[in-house]
Amino acid sequence: MPSKIKDSNFKSEEQSAVLWFIGIFYIISIVYDVFYYFIYKKYILHIEPGLPSVFGYWYYLCLFTLLPIVYYLSNKKPYMVKYLFFTSYIILSILNDGFTYMGNPVEYKTGNIAEILLILFSPLFVNPRFFWFIFLGTVLKYLFVGVLLQTTQVFFPTVILLVISFIAYVLLKRFQGYVAAIKSSYDKQLDGIVKGVIATIELKDPYTRGHSERVAYYAKSLAIATGKFSEDDLTSFHYACLLHDIGKVNIPDSILMKPGKLSTEEYEVIKTHPVVGAEAIRKVKGLGDNIDVILSHHERWDGKGYPEQLSGQKIPVLARVVSIADAFDAMTSSRSYRSALSVEDAYERIIEGHGTQFDPELVKVFKDIYPAWVDFHKNYEWPEEVARSIV
Repeated sequence: MPSKIKDSNFKSEEQSAVLWFIGIFYIISIVYDVFYYFIYKKYILHIEPGLPSVFGYWYYLCLFTLLPIVYYLSNKKPYMVKYLFFTSYIILSILNDGFTYMGNPVEYKTGNIAEILLILFSPLFVNPRFFWFIFLGTVLKYLFVGVLLQTTQVFFPTVILLVISFIAYVLLKRFQGYVAAIKSSYDKQLDGIVKGVIATIELKDPYTRGHSERVAYYAKSLAIATGKFSEDDLTSFHYACLLHDIGKVNIPDSILMKPGKLSTEEYEVIKTHPVVGAEAIRKVKGLGDNIDVILSHHERWDGKGYPEQLSGQKIPVLARVVSIADAFDAMTSSRSYRSALSVEDAYERIIEGHGTQFDPELVKVFKDIYPAWVDFHKNYEWPEEVARSIV
């Protein structure tokens, strides 16, 4: 899963911020240059108005050509378009300075208040990487131009940029603090809601008490061991794991707690819980992105699972992760219809299931982290009514 914000609300906010950011740059840049090169030069300095070189007009033509490209990409890839725009601006700015002053005895004069605004407004994205990209890109631009034109006139705008960048950095840190506080508050609320739902599920069947918690631990550790997921991915995944059996609230107690073997009809009712669970969390912010974990955790690698009989790579990878974790805990904890297996027996059965029930590559990762699962199983505080397997 790529490390990106998937929520459509965040994408919309990013797109809006990008358009405001670039729009303000264009407005300020044009107003500044029109005032300085046409009004100030004509009415204050009483000299011929106009940009200092012909390339200056080409520079603005290129900037305006960028507008439709920026707008198109802001709808497709709003997270990347700001980097593309700034890089294009820096290249055009260097070319403009080079064509204007190289070999020209006129004293080097450059700088646009829009560059200051680029740095000051960069904290809007609450993205340290973009802030440093803007800061270093602008400073390196002046250093490069200074070497290219062999002038020390770039020293003053560089100092100004350093001062403005310090102010912007302070703003960025404050924004990050506010966002972290809001996220922490949201996570605590979501955590409370999830635990409340789990408690409701486990009241129906005391033999499964703690099952969701254990599966979430096993699954998250397995996902971490793959090295493919970000911290945000893992947090969202953890909540989905806790709720992987939420659909069982729709299963009658007579079936869920039946001590003997289920009939074919009863088993078909049990098989409805992934679909019911997926529907239950489909529109829940923070959980909906991992709906596949709930819907597909009973699919099998060989296509003989349920509810959609998916096979192989068609099964979402995190659902494949939960499949192993769910099977391991189900085997190593007692149920109303059977006693728990030992962790060694559960290990062997998962190894035997590679390529049939389980993803063979994930089984390889499972072998590496199995000792940690054993330690967790030994030290887990099992509920009194659940018979613990002897390790």
